Amino acid sequence: MTSFDNPKCDDRIIDVDSIMEVEQKQEEDPFLGFIDYARSVLLSEEEGCDSNGRREETTGPGWSWIASRILKTCISYSSGVTSAIILSELSQAWNEQHRAGAPRRRPECINQLKKKHERKKLPNTVSIDSIYEKNFLSLSSVLEGVIVDAFLLPGTNIYMLSLGDFWSSNTIDLYLHRRYYDLVDTNNGILKRGREIFLTGCYLRTASEGSGCPRLLPTEYLVMLLDEDQDDDAMLLGAQFCSDSFSSISLDAVSKGASYSLYARIESIGSLETQGKFSSIQRKQITLVDNDGVKLKFLLWGEQVLLANLLSVGSMLALDRPFIASAVDSTIETCEELCLEYGSATQIYLVPFIQQEEQVSISLTPNRYQGSRLPSTFDPSQGPKASQVILPCDSQGSIDFSNYPFQSFVTDLRDKMTSVSLYGIVTDIFRERNTGEAIFSLRIEDTTGAIWAKLHFSKSWSLGRLSLGHTVYISGLACSMTKKKCVEVLWFENDSGSSFVNLSYLPALLNSSCLHQLSYLSDLSIQSSRTQICRVWLDQIEHCHVNTRFLHITCGHFANETSCGFKCNFCHCDCDAEVMRTFHLKITLADESTKVFAWCIGQTATELLQISPDEFNELSEEEQVMYPSSLESERFMVAIVNCRGKGYGAGEDLTLENEGLSWEITRAMKCE
Repeated sequence: MTSFDNPKCDDRIIDVDSIMEVEQKQEEDPFLGFIDYARSVLLSEEEGCDSNGRREETTGPGWSWIASRILKTCISYSSGVTSAIILSELSQAWNEQHRAGAPRRRPECINQLKKKHERKKLPNTVSIDSIYEKNFLSLSSVLEGVIVDAFLLPGTNIYMLSLGDFWSSNTIDLYLHRRYYDLVDTNNGILKRGREIFLTGCYLRTASEGSGCPRLLPTEYLVMLLDEDQDDDAMLLGAQFCSDSFSSISLDAVSKGASYSLYARIESIGSLETQGKFSSIQRKQITLVDNDGVKLKFLLWGEQVLLANLLSVGSMLALDRPFIASAVDSTIETCEELCLEYGSATQIYLVPFIQQEEQVSISLTPNRYQGSRLPSTFDPSQGPKASQVILPCDSQGSIDFSNYPFQSFVTDLRDKMTSVSLYGIVTDIFRERNTGEAIFSLRIEDTTGAIWAKLHFSKSWSLGRLSLGHTVYISGLACSMTKKKCVEVLWFENDSGSSFVNLSYLPALLNSSCLHQLSYLSDLSIQSSRTQICRVWLDQIEHCHVNTRFLHITCGHFANETSCGFKCNFCHCDCDAEVMRTFHLKITLADESTKVFAWCIGQTATELLQISPDEFNELSEEEQVMYPSSLESERFMVAIVNCRGKGYGAGEDLTLENEGLSWEITRAMKCE
């Protein structure tokens, strides 16, 4: 069970004295310090003056947004990054996502709509300006457009829509798909100036392919937005979509040519499924609930699944002439005898769900070691020191923390928190053995406590090597409350906003002085938690132990050879086609302060030994014994973590890898 490490699940009891002791003893984490520094730089760029000349501050990017962008930059620049590189990347990305100032020539109809625009962006939304800048548009991208003009190309019967959006100064022309031609009318048509539409599945015709400017080719996947507060839209909904209900649908009537116009709320959007003998057909199920409480499935097949990018839970869907199919023919498990599909004549209208806003109280000066809510409880004499941060809340009451301005901690976790990020140390991890799915339980610990999280993978483990003591950043976590009143934390690999980075294994870490500070080996202690960077040399080579074993390439852990083939000690899967020979190295590191006996495997061991496992195996036995002596006094920059297990027992296979040693070398780079 994923819950706080407390048998009574009393997950909010905090030992203040022990936390303050940690605060006094623990050094500042350079990575966390740089996030705060980068945020202050971005905020200073965003600051301006109001109409009276007074200085005003903007909320700026969220903590997790900055952390994720820094790590993405480190992954892109694997040889190392500088402060200037990171700040440049952050500034460019933030300016692209949130352009300051009003566009110079934005059409007036968009400016009028923007005044009451409260809808949250869809996950895959791109701006028109970004299309011009990148000269690229992926099929899964979403455009949240506003029709600026609808017109016929001169001398043809081809309709064009000129589209703008709320974030761009540019407009772009769309060749309208013929299935929507009957909705275009200069006077009474739905697709007219000022109408908001969502579209996806678009191909971009660049300027070099014909016209003097980019244009969007026709797409079937277009949704028209309605506003119930507008008289024309309210009349359309009342006249066209209120006479039919799910209960009134008859398969016999459908077979005789009857069609329906239905209005229902989107209750849930299922995950992507594959159908067919060779899993070649994609499918998504969307659960709809009408005003009578009756539920039906709305199915999207093949390329139609792109339409799901335009929909959101809680929104009202108006389906004109959906295809009515038998549930048996559609091979879905439902108690209903029929389901809805996106047919050749189907048109979709949407009354989008406007996310409610929930106020979350946080301290003005959040304490890194105590969590964002604790400081105000330590010294009541200081009086209240809380400001308000507005976070979006969906129709189920779940609060989105993706733009939370401060770092989230284990002690902050509550029911119905989504898009949460955590930064901490792995203290245990193992695969769930009672399920056929790829689910791993991870125990992550920060300065306020520890919690178990369940990681759900679509097929198999995909995060590379991860072990005890490694420093990780994980985003996209969702929290809920179990029947036993324990906080359950879940992470799904394919969810929007989900990411997982092992900082202890980042190639860029050793060469990025802005993200770490050098430590002496004497600074290491059993209580040390974060990844330490040290400049060392190899010592006492006579005690060096070099062994070669087989490694499961996918997860970076040892695989044992059995009578039935290779089996991974970590994934517990058969991996005959995914193994390679690797080193298991135990060696003494030394610097000016002391010596430490540590171990490593994989590429790190190869870097220290300056030879590949296959080349090492080709040496004679005598040469293998003598080889390490050639490395004595070689100098390296290394990343070291405390890998000693704490006795939870679940991930015992990982504790066997270190063979009783407390320190793992996770990265190594030879000093020239």
